[in-house]
Order: sequence, then C-alpha cells, then structure tokens
Amino acid sequence: MFVDQVSVYVKAGDGGNGLVAYRREKYVPKGGPAGGDGGNGANIVFKVDEGLNTLMDFRYNRHFKGKRGENGMSKTQHGKNAAAYVIPVPPGTTVIDEDTGEVIADLTNHEQEAVIAKGGRGGRGNTRFANPRNPAPDMAENGEPGQERNIKVELKLIADVGLVGFPSVGKSTLLSVVSAAKPKVAAYHFTTIAPNLGVVDTGDQRSFVMADLPGLIEGASQGVGLGHQFLRHVERTRVIVHVIDMAGTEGRDPYEDYVKINEELAAYDKKLLTRPQIIAANKMDMPGAEENLGAFQEKLGEEIPIYRISAITKDGLRDLLFAVADKLEEIPKYEQEIEPADETVVYRYQKEEDPFHITRDPDGAFVLYGHRIETLFKMTDFQHDEAVQRFSRQLRGMGVDKALRERGAKDGDTVRLLDYEFDFIE
Repeated sequence: MFVDQVSVYVKAGDGGNGLVAYRREKYVPKGGPAGGDGGNGANIVFKVDEGLNTLMDFRYNRHFKGKRGENGMSKTQHGKNAAAYVIPVPPGTTVIDEDTGEVIADLTNHEQEAVIAKGGRGGRGNTRFANPRNPAPDMAENGEPGQERNIKVELKLIADVGLVGFPSVGKSTLLSVVSAAKPKVAAYHFTTIAPNLGVVDTGDQRSFVMADLPGLIEGASQGVGLGHQFLRHVERTRVIVHVIDMAGTEGRDPYEDYVKINEELAAYDKKLLTRPQIIAANKMDMPGAEENLGAFQEKLGEEIPIYRISAITKDGLRDLLFAVADKLEEIPKYEQEIEPADETVVYRYQKEEDPFHITRDPDGAFVLYGHRIETLFKMTDFQHDEAVQRFSRQLRGMGVDKALRERGAKDGDTVRLLDYEFDFIE
C-alpha cells in the first residue's frame, strides 16, 4: 500500500530529575551537597533512508515517544542522557507543524537528519544551587518536559521523470514496457490511484527513475479527482513527460487536453511550467492519430519537442527515452531551493512570547497559563520547602503578583496553575 500523507503525534523525552543528596563519608566532616544533575531526554529525529519510498510505517504507529533522561545520582554523578529516537523516512519527506503550519524539515538526501521534537534538559541537582549564603541547599530541579507536537508528514516522490496526462492515455502502459515496474493497467479511468516508480535503462549505460502519476482531470488544482494527491508528487520531478492520447479514443481533442493539464499545473504551482517538458504522442497506431497530430503541431508550434510513440507496439520508445536522458543530463540533481540572500542583512525585532496569561474560571478563581510558567511549575520539586520558596520568588520576578493585583485579586483568593491550587497572599 502506498501512503504519502499522515498525521502523527511526537513527544520528546523528559529530562531526568536532579537529586538532593549530601556527602557522608568517614573522616570527611561537613561533606556538603553531592546531588547530581539529571540526563537530557531523547530527541525525536527523522532520518532519510533511500531504501524507503512510502510512509507505510506511520500508518500503524502514529504516536512516537522518546525516553526520559536518567535521574541524577549521589556523589554528583550526572544521569545518563537518553539516546535519540531515530525514525527512518523516505527521501522527499516534508514535516509540517499542524498547529502553526510551519515547515519543520524538508528531507531529500540519504542519511539527512532533522530534530523534529527536542528533548528536555535534565534538572539540576542540589550541588548546582550551593553558594556562600546557602552552602547546603535542600532543593533540586525536576527535568524539563520534552517538546510535543502534532505534525503532518508528507511525501513528495523524488523521481527524475514524471508522467502526466488525462486518465487512460497510456501512462501506466508506457511505464510497464520501459521498466520492470508492474502498474495496474485496465480500460477504465483512475486505474492508477497511487504513484508507481520504475527504473528505466536506455541501453547506453544511462538510467533514470520514472514515476507514473495518477491521472489529472479538470479542476485537479482545487482537489477534484485525485487532485493534490497527484500534484504533490510533480513538484520534485526534473522533467515532465506529457502523455497525450493522440488518437482521441475518448472523443477529447488532444490539444485541449494539453492546455487543460498545463492550466492545472500552473494553478497548483506556477514554477511547474518552468520545468522541461516533453510531449509523448501516444496511440499513434490507432486510426485518426496522424490527422490529430498534424492539427496538434499546427496549434502548438515548435516550442516543445513531440515524440510519436505507441506504448502497445513499442514504436518510438527508444527515441523518447534517449531524449529524456539527454534532457536530464542538462539538469542538476534535485536540490532544495534556497532563496538568494540579500546583500544587506536586516535584523527584525521579534516580540517574545508572554511568560504567562491570566483568565478567570466561573467560580471566581484566577487561572495562570503559558508555556514558560507551566514549564517552570513542572520543573519545581514541591517536596522541598526551599524549592517552593524559589518558585514563589520566580513568579514574583515574572510579575505574576503584580498582574494578579491589577486583575483584582485579593488576599485569600484561589489561583490555579495546571492541576495545582494555591491562595493569593498579600
């Protein structure tokens, strides 16, 4: 089964907790704090494996969770960092954050890696909080929570050549006779509902990868028919071979077919029209094909080369394949498009995210929320009084006390943060 788009939840590993410990050894009076730091949590990493050509592995496993770091140990021993959770993906994989729409990674080359979710750092042990004023602190940090994301994973096949055309014009038949691929061939529309890949050997020590892409119809750029499922894969091809039923066996005009498909390509992405295009005039063994080809050439002119072929009788295929191979030699391998950098670098000010927000529940309680304040809460070990006092000071430093007063909080009012409740005290 071919899978080229899937939604996935990823959760990087949490950091290990820091330790509260003291050095107690014979003949070592006043040994002092000896709690070690926790290890870092596992990153979620996508790594390209050129042996894959589908996202099938994601179909049955859509939740990926990294291991947490090891907790800190006594004698100031650092907890072990968790190894990265590496997930293999096929070349041409694009990863998008579903909540923000941000493109996280575009993976195209073999063994290329990208960190999709970053693991949390380990919490600090009490050794790290020692200072002249407090030489034996009774507090440590919990590990930082790992990043979690809902992502959309898309596959855009990286093929040298893409076969485009209306349904039933002979794309699958063409691929089956020029390569070892075995696409489904039948006398009805949309026989091919997923791209097929085949390696074509031209016979003169040259080869390339050809993709038989599902048939287009009018309105595909708006999602009609197979729509975007097809068009997504055209983006990565270096040469487009436009297969046209020159015999007009279904009553359509070959030139109108050509114009409509180019309109759909342009509506999806105007850059597709700049790709080198070769026309394969198929079914030339059928009645009426010669007359239609003459009319087609008059309307088209000499802009794009036209090759007369018959996928059934295999006439003209050698010339077509040589022309494709020659064109590919002129075009560099696919590389991610990078916008040219301006000579003048302009630094734009980006407003930092607010550390906290305040709302009120129907029962009158004040509710604190926000990524920064929630992370701080999760990293606080409330079993130690010093840690609670430090958390209180951090909130005051953030301006939480002042903001609550401005919202009308009075002595004894309830304040909620995640599942924790505490009283506001003047």
